[in-house]
Amino acid sequence: MLKPEVDGSLDHTALRILATKTRVALPHLEQVATHSGPDRDPRGWSVTTLYYALLPSDQVPALAGDKTESIEWCDPERPGHRLVFDHRQLLAEALHTLRDKVERGALPLHLLPAKFTLTELQRACEAILGHELDKGAFRRQIKDAPQLVAVEGEFLRGAQRPAQMYRAAVGFAF
Repeated sequence: MLKPEVDGSLDHTALRILATKTRVALPHLEQVATHSGPDRDPRGWSVTTLYYALLPSDQVPALAGDKTESIEWCDPERPGHRLVFDHRQLLAEALHTLRDKVERGALPLHLLPAKFTLTELQRACEAILGHELDKGAFRRQIKDAPQLVAVEGEFLRGAQRPAQMYRAAVGFAF
């Protein structure tokens, strides 16, 4: 619920409510759409502002908070039977918006740790898009991306040749 005496904006309201319900502080939250009408909720007329949030999977310690009995992560394309009202359609809309943004070249760096490889970035894009990407084409597409900064002298060493580590550029905006 919006609290004008506490919240400086609708975005602040969304961040506060999500932190209260899940105990997760979000580095990135983006507004998708606003929906309203008399038939969205059986209790009566309602308005909802839809957001999606991005955060690295290693920073998802979500715990049930105030007015939340439990939290269950799910596949957004197959969320199961637990969604109420029009929430299945809202989830589909948020996923479509996020996919469209990545298809147009936005890099979901908020999903990655502070330092990452291009393979990890490609896997994050593939997870959002729901399909594999050609490695060569992906690398050509992001070759000169201003959002990416090579971390000089840092490589991830494994069975293959060492992989250059990258970080998000200062002031990066998704």
